[in-house]
Amino acid sequence: MAGQGMDRREVLRVLAVASIAARFPGFSRWTFACGHTGADVARPASYTPRFFTASEYAAIERLAELIIPNDGTPGAREAGVSEFIDFMIWSDPTVQYRFRYGLTWLEARCGQLYGERFVNLSPEQQTDLLSHLAYKQKYRVGEEDGQAFFSLIRQYTVMGFYTTKIGLEELDCPALRHFYPSSPACPHVNDRAHAHLSPERL
Repeated sequence: MAGQGMDRREVLRVLAVASIAARFPGFSRWTFACGHTGADVARPASYTPRFFTASEYAAIERLAELIIPNDGTPGAREAGVSEFIDFMIWSDPTVQYRFRYGLTWLEARCGQLYGERFVNLSPEQQTDLLSHLAYKQKYRVGEEDGQAFFSLIRQYTVMGFYTTKIGLEELDCPALRHFYPSSPACPHVNDRAHAHLSPERL
């Protein structure tokens, strides 16, 4: 589902936290693409949520999967995005209320419309419900809180996915081909002062 992204400062903030999150040994799937540390750490067979309850975490995992599905290539579920979201929200008290309130709104809305919890809805029902939260041309009066929550979780889902190797490979990111364990040496071995380069290229 398409949407607007974070501003530059928010992207940098989340990337900084993601680099710290990379050292957390409890992830079963999520791995920070830009990190070299922790590659040999034994991973648990499954992830234990640190902030969300079991039922909330199931909803988060399904929401992330619907936002970035597996369409023949790995999606949010395979990348462990729900693990990233849970760790990020656990680490940041400033957004905890917004996530918990949003999930409460979502479950209440599902109960009103379908008489079921979100994870128990059919894929078609889930997609229809979220489409009214995701696309302005489909907005319904009275669902403003749901629209705000969907925008929030979409942002974290995108950041969680595209900070993993799976996500960068999906983008065919050139930077993924240039991760070095140490900085590469200057190629101008016979001219360390770069005297042969014009001022415009220095």
